[in-house]
Amino acid sequence: MTSQTIDGITFKMEHKHDFGFLSGYGKVFKVFDDQDSGNICFGIQNDEGKLFIKYAGAHTARYDGDPADAVKRLKDSEKLYTVLSHPSLIHFREAFSVGGGHALVFDWAEGECMGRMYNESHQRIMALPASRKLDIFAAVISFLKYTAAAGYTAVDFYDGSIMYDILSGVTTVCDIDFFRKQPAVNDMGQMWGSSRFMSPEEYEKGAVLDEVTNVFTLGQTGFSIFTDSCYDPAVFPLGNGCYDILMKAISPEREKRFGSIAEFEAHWQNEIYKGDKYV
Repeated sequence: MTSQTIDGITFKMEHKHDFGFLSGYGKVFKVFDDQDSGNICFGIQNDEGKLFIKYAGAHTARYDGDPADAVKRLKDSEKLYTVLSHPSLIHFREAFSVGGGHALVFDWAEGECMGRMYNESHQRIMALPASRKLDIFAAVISFLKYTAAAGYTAVDFYDGSIMYDILSGVTTVCDIDFFRKQPAVNDMGQMWGSSRFMSPEEYEKGAVLDEVTNVFTLGQTGFSIFTDSCYDPAVFPLGNGCYDILMKAISPEREKRFGSIAEFEAHWQNEIYKGDKYV
């Protein structure tokens, strides 16, 4: 393990790498070096604003695989950000290969990341009132419904994929690298992802991964947003009706879940908008 410094920002690496290409985009003000995907990400400031650059091809601190595999995965993910373009998805600008690796360039998205690996940001989102959390969840529902309609299954979608700007009220989905075009099957055994958000079929090699799989993902996301993944109905802030909907969504048995995200959304909205207001 070693450290490297760019523009006064020091970060961890397994081996040092030439990131000189970043200077063509501006000054580095933030480095995300704690990923296990083989990617390392940079916040870049220039005269026109801020950018987010995701790079694969270096020996990063937490990745123990072959950087070439990380490069292939990142290249494969390029089209997802175009095909699944959505108001809540981070805006993709361009891609390029350099230094034996590959990079994707996005507009910078302001906000707090929900992921537990960013404890301070996570806690700020957990402290938000239920009305704000309902807005976050509505954006996630909209995006995953759009994903399903476009013929894709969300894989490796978890709280670390969600950002929320407390000042503007904007929710951003920031990582869809492992989404799969349908029809999709589990070809790994244990798929990529956070165990809290993974359905039983994401552990079963050969199992179908589809919209019903993502109903499970959505239910787990709801519990993550509203209770920080606590399943005790006594601490659930939105009443028994919404709690029961989320529990149905995360049923281990596929046939007991909602058949689509649209069906989930219809039941959810019926509960939260009773009397034309939040419960």
